[in-house]
Amino acid sequence: MSQRGFITAVVVLALLMVASGAVYTVDERERAIVFQFGQIIRADDKPGLHFKIPFLQTVKFYDGRIQTMDAPAEAYLTKEKKALVVDSFIKWRIKDVSKYYVSVGGLAYNARNRLAQIVNDGLREEFGRRAVSDVISGERAVIMDVLREKANRQAGEYGVEVLDVRLKRVDFEKEISQSVFHRMEAERARVAKERRAKGAEEAERIRSEADRRRQVILAEAYREAEKIRGEGDAQATAIYARAFGKDREFYGFYRSLNAYRKAFQDQSDIMILTPDSEFFRYFKKAR
Repeated sequence: MSQRGFITAVVVLALLMVASGAVYTVDERERAIVFQFGQIIRADDKPGLHFKIPFLQTVKFYDGRIQTMDAPAEAYLTKEKKALVVDSFIKWRIKDVSKYYVSVGGLAYNARNRLAQIVNDGLREEFGRRAVSDVISGERAVIMDVLREKANRQAGEYGVEVLDVRLKRVDFEKEISQSVFHRMEAERARVAKERRAKGAEEAERIRSEADRRRQVILAEAYREAEKIRGEGDAQATAIYARAFGKDREFYGFYRSLNAYRKAFQDQSDIMILTPDSEFFRYFKKAR
């Protein structure tokens, strides 16, 4: 290779190095800061291709996606001075990258520590205003909304946006939890026993009422049956009387036939009577 060719290759290589140092790309998931001699020159680059002065300006990239920080479980006192263990997490992201770099040095670790302190102070304040029942169930959603607003307002000083604050678990300390659990278990057992007793009492009352109504219905039915039977017997007696008055002999014959039919229903039936018994009168002769 000639000297001229060598110089040309060196120049081309130098130009390529300068060109590569003058171009940088910002991903849509990133935030970028351009420095010159340690000072921030630009921090609002949109996603895409950008240019800078080679060797004089440098670029630092930071994650702009939503990040999750699990806050360590802490104990907080309620209005009744009862300790509750709270486990929470925070959703956050970089909003102003220049503030983020200046306030926390661009370190996610420092940002997480600041956010943890903000949420810790907010939880301590909110729990101190409320009773245990409100914290556990009644105003839990309200507490999370208030914490998110306060944390977002304070985190703005660090160039961070707080999107959500959630309470994963709110519980008593382990020793107290066992005592509360046993007390709640005893209370539920008492309530269950009371309700079972009321149910048994109601069942007995319904059963007694049903038995009473059954007896009343049966008595009324028996009375009605006896009344109908009495009316039928009266009508039968009247019919018998009229028949007897018209032809006493035929009536006696008919009654004897009915008696024979009832007495000799089965071949095994046996009757021991004297031959001259009145029962066999119509077997011999009839007037």
